[in-house]
Amino acid sequence: MAALRRSSCRLEFLIVKLRQWQRLERRNIYKKKWASSLPRVPSTQLALQSMDMNYSLQFGDLWPSIRLALLCEQKYAALLNGFGDVEKVIQEFEERVKARDFVYEARSQWPEWTPHTDSQPRAVQDSPAPGPSDPEPSEFSDDCTAEQSPSTPDMKQPIPISPNLKCFTFPRGDTTRFKPARPDGLRLLEYYLMDAASLLPVLTLDVRPGHTVLDLCAAPGGKSLALLQTECCRHLAINDISISRLNRLHKILHSYVPKNLRTEDRLRITSFDGRLWGEIERNTFDRVLVDVPCTTDRHSVLEEDNNIFSRLRLKERQKLPLLQTQLLLSGILATKPGGSIIYSTCSLSQLQNEYVVERAVQVAETEHNVELRLVDLSAIRTLYRNTFNFYHHCRVGELVLPHLTANYGPMYFCKLDRIH
Repeated sequence: MAALRRSSCRLEFLIVKLRQWQRLERRNIYKKKWASSLPRVPSTQLALQSMDMNYSLQFGDLWPSIRLALLCEQKYAALLNGFGDVEKVIQEFEERVKARDFVYEARSQWPEWTPHTDSQPRAVQDSPAPGPSDPEPSEFSDDCTAEQSPSTPDMKQPIPISPNLKCFTFPRGDTTRFKPARPDGLRLLEYYLMDAASLLPVLTLDVRPGHTVLDLCAAPGGKSLALLQTECCRHLAINDISISRLNRLHKILHSYVPKNLRTEDRLRITSFDGRLWGEIERNTFDRVLVDVPCTTDRHSVLEEDNNIFSRLRLKERQKLPLLQTQLLLSGILATKPGGSIIYSTCSLSQLQNEYVVERAVQVAETEHNVELRLVDLSAIRTLYRNTFNFYHHCRVGELVLPHLTANYGPMYFCKLDRIH
């Protein structure tokens, strides 16, 4: 009898569950299955496979350490908000946090540094492409750097850099993270967390008081904020074709820049196709920053969201070098004779870096009769060698390589001066 009671209770329980299931609407009934539309290989894995195939040939023995750094946690720096209580934040960073201002520290090691000194140009084609037998830079090893590098940088010619920028980092090998910024008495955030290598294009742009500046592909806004921190821009034009990314940029500016400095005569934010800017405002700006869309190597190996290595974005990825060349050419045409252009990416790819610069210079000279010269940035490599790991075999420009001891980058940047 007891067994019959147990079986009847179990039957009643099953009947109740069946009735509950029958009352559910069909759209609420979930059946686990494999969707045929899901990618068999994640985009991050596709990105890593592509980089293994290409970058192992480009960087040789350096690639394993670069690859490891890309897959590890990125290191951030704190760009101080010069419109807030700077002295208070500096004191806190130096005494409590034990961080250092890498911009000021590098200048103090260079007694001959002057804010505005003409840098030595060189021809675009004077640097040979690295071969497989070329020696790798000794600076990539911390031990080699300590042994072979003198305490004071040996630089024949100082290079002008943008003033008033203060950016704090932790020493090499220190993985401490900065806390989120707090608002000060003016309700402005005290500092902006960013990849320290992203500041190098702004530093080398050499913005001077009274300059008109164009940030052609500005979003999400870190470099635009740094340009405003120089306090030299008479007028800053900020442009990005993406409305959603511009909305984020608006939030950043509202959080860091006082309202009286966001007036229309000093700051202009637009959403145009950057490829057309050279025709819209030709020969207009003293300084132009062209931080182009790229494969964003670090993001591509870590995040599935908005990954350009997705199979659905294959054609978009293949057309990137063409888009980058068109944007750089547009930035060149928008620059005044005597002005300067910085081209930058966060990619390691030669196709998106050196080859784009060389092609844009060629088209500018042959089709638009614009003469350009490449600025030698090797002094920047020496100046900030204690903070970043630079690659010494770029055909043109400079490249910051990720490394576990200083996990910044990748960041490529190249400077061009327009002659006429």
